Amino acid sequence: MKISKVTILTLGVADLSKATNFYRNVLGTPPNISSDGITFIELPGTWIALYPFEKLAEDISPEVPVTNCGFSGITLAHNADSKDEVVKIVRRAELAGARIVKEPQDTFWGGFSGYFADLDGYYWEVAWGPMFEFTKNGEMKFKQTS
Repeated sequence: MKISKVTILTLGVADLSKATNFYRNVLGTPPNISSDGITFIELPGTWIALYPFEKLAEDISPEVPVTNCGFSGITLAHNADSKDEVVKIVRRAELAGARIVKEPQDTFWGGFSGYFADLDGYYWEVAWGPMFEFTKNGEMKFKQTS
């Protein structure tokens, strides 16, 4: 039986070139722009795709309204190896043009996180948690306790 998993998160963007440069700078991962009009950023486990907003709505259905009206009830997250890495990533995002929504700080759940909004208003949490660890290929797991 095949295991279900999220393989690609597609973000509708206003300017593909600017969004591609933004994510190259923030994630430090060179994008793969080999597909027509779509940028793929290959990350361990789940890729990010950047696609022009109007074309994404059109691909879903001609009946989908083309609006980007702020918070949609969804956030994206990047988990880091340390509190220092959280701060570095948030600062890189800010330098790349992100709006810092919440400065990195200790959390109620025992971790450390901050939020930024990217160029198209998608909210990202950058977080570190003592209960997480990463495999050799970068996938996040809960730490095993004895």
